Amino acid sequence: MTDQNEPKKDEFPQPAQLSPEARAAQKRRNLWLGLALLAFVVLVALTTFIRLSTGTGIAGRM
Repeated sequence: MTDQNEPKKDEFPQPAQLSPEARAAQKRRNLWLGLALLAFVVLVALTTFIRLSTGTGIAGRM
């Protein structure tokens, strides 16, 4: 009797094998994407902090 939860050998595909140049390009893209995401988070946090500290939130518009 086999276990129903056990994955079959052919069920999962093998990951693509990238050349060293393609892997380096992928790492660079991931680094820039991470830096852009970090910059966006910092921008939103600073904007929120400034708006809360100056009192120009939603209460000012109501």
